[in-house]
Amino acid sequence: MARAELLVDRLVATGFIRPSVLWRGLQRCRPSFSHWGVGLLIGLSGLLVEPLAWLQSLLYAQRLRRVQLPDDPIVIIGHWRSGTTYLHQLLACDPVVATARNTLTMAPQVALLLQPWIAPLMKVWMTRVRPIDAVPWGPDDPQEDELGLARLTFDTNMGGMAFPRDYLANFRRHVLETSTAYERQWLTFCRLTWLHDGAGKSHWLIKNSVHTARVRLVLKHFPRARFVLLRRSPVDSIRSLVQVKQRLGALVGLQPLPDPPTQVEETATAHRELLEAFEASRHLIPAQQLLELDYDDLISQPLQAVEGIYTHFDLTSWPVAEAPIKARIDRARSYTADPVQLPPLAERRLQELVKAS
Repeated sequence: MARAELLVDRLVATGFIRPSVLWRGLQRCRPSFSHWGVGLLIGLSGLLVEPLAWLQSLLYAQRLRRVQLPDDPIVIIGHWRSGTTYLHQLLACDPVVATARNTLTMAPQVALLLQPWIAPLMKVWMTRVRPIDAVPWGPDDPQEDELGLARLTFDTNMGGMAFPRDYLANFRRHVLETSTAYERQWLTFCRLTWLHDGAGKSHWLIKNSVHTARVRLVLKHFPRARFVLLRRSPVDSIRSLVQVKQRLGALVGLQPLPDPPTQVEETATAHRELLEAFEASRHLIPAQQLLELDYDDLISQPLQAVEGIYTHFDLTSWPVAEAPIKARIDRARSYTADPVQLPPLAERRLQELVKAS
């Protein structure tokens, strides 16, 4: 990877973190001196925009307080690597849907203030595919909330990517549990999303695999939220996530990566605990507000799968959404997925764990 592309990918994935967030992370987890370059980039980029973050807070404080969010967002959940990104990309094509996009998540604390300039700059400098899986992406593509929230609070799943040797402890502390700091910053991020992308829109779309374990929190603030749960075979989902964690850890990690068998064991444990957390709170979701979708059905018949979501939730914008969604599906047909392959010892351990479960 060229040095310039590596720099841009690191900034998009983890740059511009607020200094207080980085400081808290460094207090919680022990960084490795061998990864000082990544830490320096994260720290300096955050310091660079911090004065503008104060200015945005000052200028937009009243508008943020006055934001009236829809109480019935569509929330895409399910374990990572279960098709959540693809479904997010398709649903976000609907012209009446507001969602978090790369232009927001890269630096939400300044994205409103710098909105006229961020997208043009990203179009020039942003790499054409995601470094973790070679999926084509662009500045206006939808993005998972957690990536933006990681700039505002350390209490996110992304802490385990920055500190891969503390992945499972971070997962249990920040995914299976919810802090008041996270709840506060999540609501702020929701309002930022609507101000950033909601002009003229009527529907709100959230994609965050972490919310698989946070159904209670979502319903607390948005009682009519509609959930789409993606399901994929555990072995495929875990294998793919292990590869992504290896690549993301090499890109933004502040610690050396664990060995692949350890990654497999921790990822398999987190997979089980995430879905157990969902099952424990499934009863809170009214039946008509939950739709389960199989990964293979989404991949084999994406248009029918998406239309089924519109039908199930009685969404009325299908006439204007169908054409852009079809166009996005056609674009995706030219994409060749990166092979997902683990080292032999890691693959053997994965098969043992899945068989035992």
